[in-house]
Amino acid sequence: MTPTARERFLGICHFERPGDLMLVTPYFHDFWTETLDEWVKQGAPEEMKQSRFRGEYFQLDHIRMLREINLGMFMDKTIDVGGVPYVYGIPPVVPQYETTIVEEDAESVVLVNAGGQKIRTSKQHPEKMPMYLDFPVKDRASWEQYKKRLNPATPERWPADWEGYVKRMNSKDEPVMLNVGGLFGYIREWMGVESLLYLFYDDPNLVEDMMEHLTHLQVEVVRRVLADIKVDFAMYWEDMCFKTGPLISPKMFKRFMVPRYKKVTEMLRDAGVDAIFVDSDGNLSHLIPLWLEAGINGFWPLECAAGNDAVSLRKQYGKDILLAGNIVKRAFMNG
Repeated sequence: MTPTARERFLGICHFERPGDLMLVTPYFHDFWTETLDEWVKQGAPEEMKQSRFRGEYFQLDHIRMLREINLGMFMDKTIDVGGVPYVYGIPPVVPQYETTIVEEDAESVVLVNAGGQKIRTSKQHPEKMPMYLDFPVKDRASWEQYKKRLNPATPERWPADWEGYVKRMNSKDEPVMLNVGGLFGYIREWMGVESLLYLFYDDPNLVEDMMEHLTHLQVEVVRRVLADIKVDFAMYWEDMCFKTGPLISPKMFKRFMVPRYKKVTEMLRDAGVDAIFVDSDGNLSHLIPLWLEAGINGFWPLECAAGNDAVSLRKQYGKDILLAGNIVKRAFMNG
């Protein structure tokens, strides 16, 4: 009997299917629109621009993300910029900010997106990283206003037909993923990385307050989801490392983040969810032991350019860690 995608995924995570591999992307087989346009020019069918067609064409495995529950940061917000889609993710704010174009010229557009960030993005290449000009949180006063958007009970955070949604998700034969949010990564999105790094020194109590509110949001949402939906694995999003190490010290990480992670990961593990990933670019070597201590055991994308080596990590940590990614993406340029 052929196993379902869900059975295969869990079997791989539990080291029960040696040699098996799942070809997935965490965001529904997303590709740059420019890549898809170029493929079509070179002879690919027009349907290649449709995600479901691509998944079947490349025989990719599918993960069902619970993106209808507003807790994660999904790359599914789209604005038309000069006739080309600008696609981005925002933290789980409800209500979202009104999207407005502030100014534009022949080369770029300045806009405020649904996350409250003011950015300048290229009309020719809107999917490239924009220039961040301003953020909604600057100090304690602006934080007091912003945190009103982090209420876990806000009705718009949840699918309107909860019973019907639960029934559909529990009938899936593919792995179901709950995006449980982040701590450093989300605060970085609402105040900027430089401001956040200074804040750890200038006002650590404010950092504590921000992370505590995020943790409350995550605990309350995760509790309700786990009560009704069979979740197979969870994913954090942080992006808190650069090429040689983390953006904050391991000592700070252990103080500010590890205890708050545990409040969520212990709930997940009590519900039988024992595959808990974190998505972070950069070199993870200094933080992996602390993520493991916090109950997070999966790591993605294991960026090769930052020195992450899946083989070395497997030798070092054995079956204590789950590994995903670690593809030398520049190799694709060689044909």
